[in-house]
Parts: sequence; C-alpha cells; structure tokens
Amino acid sequence: MTPSQGGGAVVEPRKKLIRVTTVSQSLADFLVGQLKFLNQYFEVVGVTCDDGFIQLVRDREGIRVEEVHIEREISLWSDIKSLWALYRLFRKEKPEIVHTNTPKGSLLSMLAAKAARVPHRIYLVTGLRYQGASGIFRTLLKTMEKITCWAANKVIPEGLGVKKILMDDHITKKPLEVVHYGNINGKDTAYYSIEETRKKYGEREDFRAGMGVKPDDFAFVFVGRITGDKGMNELAEAMKALAPKYPQLKLILVGPYEKDLDPITPEAEAFFENSEAVVMTGNQVDVRPYLMAADALVFPSYREGFPNVPLEAGCLGLPSIVTDINGCNEAIIEGENGIIIPPKDAGRLQKAMEEFLTNPALVAQMAGKARQLIVSRYKQEDVWAALLDMYRHELGI
Repeated sequence: MTPSQGGGAVVEPRKKLIRVTTVSQSLADFLVGQLKFLNQYFEVVGVTCDDGFIQLVRDREGIRVEEVHIEREISLWSDIKSLWALYRLFRKEKPEIVHTNTPKGSLLSMLAAKAARVPHRIYLVTGLRYQGASGIFRTLLKTMEKITCWAANKVIPEGLGVKKILMDDHITKKPLEVVHYGNINGKDTAYYSIEETRKKYGEREDFRAGMGVKPDDFAFVFVGRITGDKGMNELAEAMKALAPKYPQLKLILVGPYEKDLDPITPEAEAFFENSEAVVMTGNQVDVRPYLMAADALVFPSYREGFPNVPLEAGCLGLPSIVTDINGCNEAIIEGENGIIIPPKDAGRLQKAMEEFLTNPALVAQMAGKARQLIVSRYKQEDVWAALLDMYRHELGI
C-alpha cells in the first residue's frame, strides 16, 4: 500500500485487520456493529465460510468479506485445504492483524498467519471445547488449543473464568489479559431495553397473555439450545417438583432442540412437551419480548465461554439464576442481581427457583439492580473502545 497525497499532506492508508470465524453466522450474530465501528479506524476484512450470512454482514457492517471453507469438525483433508487457502489469502492481503475467536477457525488461521508472517496474531478464547469432552478426544482438543495459543502472539481470554482455566490447565504461558470486563461484543443496551421492546411488541401483559401466562403467574425464562449440557435435565427435574406446589409457576423455553449432539432425556422432553407449566416457543430471532414477558432468567448451563443471555436478561431488568461457571459468575453478582448455584445440581436449582417464587421482595430488589449492573460493565460502545485501544497498543500507535 502506498501513501496518497491529500490537500498537501501525506495520508497514511488504514492498517488492515482481518477477522476470521469458522462460519459467517458467527460474524453476523456475535460481532453486530463491532466490525462497522472498527472499519472507521482499520481496513476490516472478514474471512469465513458462507453458511448464508455473508451478504448480511457485508451490507450491515460495510466491510469486505472473503469466503474460505472451514469445517467445524475435524476433517484432515478439508483442514489441510483450508489451511492452504488461509495462508494464500494472508500472503495476498498482507494484514497487520489477524484476529480470530472460533476454535477451528482460530487453529487454522493462527497457523496460516504465523506461516505468512503476519506480525500481530490475536486469539480471543471464547470457550474451551475440551471441557465437555473426555478420553482421547479431550486430549486432542486440548492439544489443539495449545497449538493455537503457540501460533498466536497474543491470547485474550474472553473472561476471568476462561483465563483461570487457561492458566490452571497449562494451555499457554503467554500473558493473559481480559479486555474491559470481558465478553466478545458487549450489549447494545438501548436495543435491549424495555422501552425499545415495548415499541415493537406492545405491552408486557399483552405479550404474556398471548402465551397463556396470566398476570399473577411467575414466569421463568430460559434462552438457548435445549440440550443436556445446558442443564435442561436438571431444569425439568426442578420444574416437576415445583409445578404441583406452585400453580402460578410458568417456564418459557426459547430455543431449539438439538437431538443429535447432546439430547435431553426422554423423560425431560416429555415433561417439557406435556406440562401445562411450560411454554415452548422454539427458536426465535429476537428474544427480547420473551425476556420482557418473564419475571426471572433461569440458566443452568454446565459450561460457557461468556454467555450473552444473562447480559440480555439483565438489560431488560431480570434477576437471574445461573450456574457457577465462566461468564455467568462474572455477569451475575451473588445476592445483587441474581443467585449462583453449582452446575448439575437439580436440588440447588429447585431451591433457588423456590426462593424467587416465595420472596417477591428479593426478586424486586435484584430486578432493580439488574440493568444498571450490566450497563456499567458491558455496554457495547465501551467494549469496542477497549478493543480499539488494545489494537492500537499492539501496533504502537
């Protein structure tokens, strides 16, 4: 790239930043607005496999997106071809920074960027897949993480929980520093608000009524995949115990079944499908009205990187019941905006849900603090500004 003359002054071209994800939906869903913001300061190029979202990202973020096919699962021949394609692309583009965050795309991109001598190779660790695996497969996934961190010259844990695991499991000896308070993109706190949600979907009580939730009902909401590792078996067990005792109890389930990867038990599925206390909505593009309609979030997941759901629920004023895992125990402060319980413990989950059902003053107190706690730490603009500062520091500008 050659500097150009403008008005008698030399105008330096923007430095090139490449963001790589395994699939384009990751760019579309997890980096909303961030790429457009960064494109004011860098020439931002997205690199991803097109699963139907590339054009959306191009139009919304105003950036160039290059397609490179990357399989999500291990596929030796396909991975070799992807590695070569990424190497050739990086050699052609000559970026100053390659920044990755999805596990498979990060492994291949960091190796390709190192081979192509990209000066700044940044790996944002959003989750550690080996935590949910066992045996040889766990060893393989752990080794892949170590290789990715070795090939990167800066490793960023998405949150303090991820940082602790990277250190405890000896994944890397590189310095580890969380950007801002963590989370990949923060939250658009104006969009995730009661006011904006009401403008589009109407009054809360009307939306509740449309789902069969009465004004005096206490509605918990869960948002996510309905799978075993999201704690759905424990949630079904807790609901089975509570529903007969509390006729006003409702559970709104927002999300799809994933029966191939980690299905819930047949007993749990039958309960969710047949209980009058459960409202199943399926997958929803916009979860805001379901959060608005609820009284509290219940999120009993086994493992996360830094989940968005507790942040979104907090923005809409919901207190939360979450498990003591990465991200959840950073977004939720015990006794302030929610309750933190151990994962895989149906008894503790039941007890926490019953505490919300029987203590309206506690729920109101936590709800009153929920939004401000999220806004003060995870406002999108603040996360973006901290990320920009990190890039500038790495580049020495």
